[in-house]
Amino acid sequence: MPLTTAAPAATGDGAVSPRARRTPALAALAGVLAVLVTAGLCLGTPLIAPHRLPAVLGDPASLEYVVLWELRLPRLLIGLLGGAAVGVAGLMLQESLRNPLAVPELLGVSAGAALAVAACVVWALPVPFALHPLVGLAGAVLGGAVTLAVARTARSAQGVLLVGAAVSTAVQALMLAVLATADRLQYDLLFRYLVGSLSGLMWEQAGHALPWFAVAVPLVLACVPALGLLRLGDEAAAALGGRVTAARLGVLAVAALLVGSVVGPCGPVSWVGLIAPLLARRLRPSGDARVWLPWSAALGASVTAAADLAARLALAPVETPLGAWTAFAGVLAGALLFRGGRTA
Repeated sequence: MPLTTAAPAATGDGAVSPRARRTPALAALAGVLAVLVTAGLCLGTPLIAPHRLPAVLGDPASLEYVVLWELRLPRLLIGLLGGAAVGVAGLMLQESLRNPLAVPELLGVSAGAALAVAACVVWALPVPFALHPLVGLAGAVLGGAVTLAVARTARSAQGVLLVGAAVSTAVQALMLAVLATADRLQYDLLFRYLVGSLSGLMWEQAGHALPWFAVAVPLVLACVPALGLLRLGDEAAAALGGRVTAARLGVLAVAALLVGSVVGPCGPVSWVGLIAPLLARRLRPSGDARVWLPWSAALGASVTAAADLAARLALAPVETPLGAWTAFAGVLAGALLFRGGRTA
């Protein structure tokens, strides 16, 4: 599947230079992101023309200002940062486990967040609704910690993947047991969260999530050498003196933090952690983790922003779950990418 449209330039000896390959893709991705951001701010009810955005932000007394500043802007910001975080987490998992099918859902983080919020709602725990994202974040951290603790017993990347899948399945089973005791109203409250949604997110929720994203950025950069080491394979990395198990657990912990910071306010955002790294590798097949990280972040942000637009507008005025659209995009993109050729 062609992902770039412009023909790359050739060097003097006929070979295509890396910069010539990168420039059209970068320009296309920047253009897509700009269109998605503009559409996210302007489309909906009320419809705001792009050239009126500065004027609307300068008129706090208008209804358009309330919709734009209080609803659309924090929602778009969380969607972009959340999609970027999940995309980066997916790449870190795939590189550390050397498996292109490894996804954040196998860390137990998403299931842990869902279980915590479900228990809070179904058992009517005395937690204000506005604090449910923090409850989800705490559940995500606990789920990831359990997975990492059990994963210490695994002796290989494949073993870690199986352990993660087993822990996630067990936590999901607990969540289903909790949901079995819910009534219809509680089901309605939990439905959008459990399938992933940006609906109702405002600056208060953004204020809870943004510090976690800020903490994660330097940790991700610190993991780049470990990702390069793990990419060599366990035996080769150990032969070079690397502490393979410690490096892998450290990368998984940072990936769990990234996913937890998203699942807390938004619920599970599925498939973005799979398709963003796959697209990044397809666009930069000769790169490595250092190159693919920013691409995965930008692609994850784009996929999530596009899915949220579809969730808001496809069946307007009824809003559909974000997770349904990311799953649709993930299945479609994954099928095309795997059909089209190899994955790095």
